[in-house]
Amino acid sequence: MRKKLGLLGYLGLLGSLGRLENPGSLGRLGRLGMLVMLGLVASCASPTKEELASLAAKGYYDHLIHGEYEQFYEGLDHRTLSDGTTLSTDSAYRSQMLDNLRQFMAHQTQAHRGVLEVRVSNAATDTVQQLTNVFLVLCFADSTNEEIVVPMVERNGAWRMK
Repeated sequence: MRKKLGLLGYLGLLGSLGRLENPGSLGRLGRLGMLVMLGLVASCASPTKEELASLAAKGYYDHLIHGEYEQFYEGLDHRTLSDGTTLSTDSAYRSQMLDNLRQFMAHQTQAHRGVLEVRVSNAATDTVQQLTNVFLVLCFADSTNEEIVVPMVERNGAWRMK
């Protein structure tokens, strides 16, 4: 019956392998193992604000290029106005926004034969404005690319387009 080793067990095993070469030191193999383990532990860190905002922005734009205008619209930051109303609840506003999205994609199809793919280029958080700018690259069917900036805000744990 074989005993399973945890992370600390593996570190101890690697350390003992290094001591076989030179007692009292980790040795080359042990140091290499320690570096590998540190890399694995570091890669398990939670995602950054920039990574989360980028993932959300790309997801919303993926909905847009696939004709899922409702899902793209839901990704907008629908803040309450000073009089207590929210534009997103107004059916006329919603309908107009969905029509605008359809027209935008029709124009992209006419000008560039459509958008094939959306890629994340970069992201940077602006602590003064309390938003994260996500830089996306729209890859068109005519082989051209266009970089756009999508300001993202976090509201109640969800990332929204400003």
